[in-house]
Amino acid sequence: MSFRSFVAASLAATLLAAHAWADGIMIMDPYARAASPAAKSGAAFMMIHNTSDQDDRLIAARTDAAKRVELHTHTEVGDGILQMTEIEGGIELPAGATHHMMRGADHVMLMGLTGPLEQDAEIEVTLVFEQSGEIVVTIPVDNARKPEAGAHGRHADHSGHSN
Repeated sequence: MSFRSFVAASLAATLLAAHAWADGIMIMDPYARAASPAAKSGAAFMMIHNTSDQDDRLIAARTDAAKRVELHTHTEVGDGILQMTEIEGGIELPAGATHHMMRGADHVMLMGLTGPLEQDAEIEVTLVFEQSGEIVVTIPVDNARKPEAGAHGRHADHSGHSN
């Protein structure tokens, strides 16, 4: 395969993996899950790429699938114990950078689910950015997905978040 073909194929794969792209923000590989069919909470994960030359920040999210939505991360509270906490002030998205939201790290927390997150269903989540405004993302539910799946080869090591 020539270099030119490789670049074209890589670009096509990247564009096909994107589920939302607006105002300099590209959302890739989103999925949501719940721990069980009776769970009262769930979470959404994705990669957010800031394609612009301006820093941005994810400041909120909302969906009809949950009564309350927060941006969460895991922080170590001692003895290797991780606690989920709300991210105050949002998630920084430097110009040109990609932020991985994955299990064991930063994620969109869905609390008070209005219905079960059933395998292969979809939910709409509105992500609110400081500079780019609102982006509506259709997120597939994948309760069978393994923690290491997605993030294009990046592994969730449950040690915190990464940019």
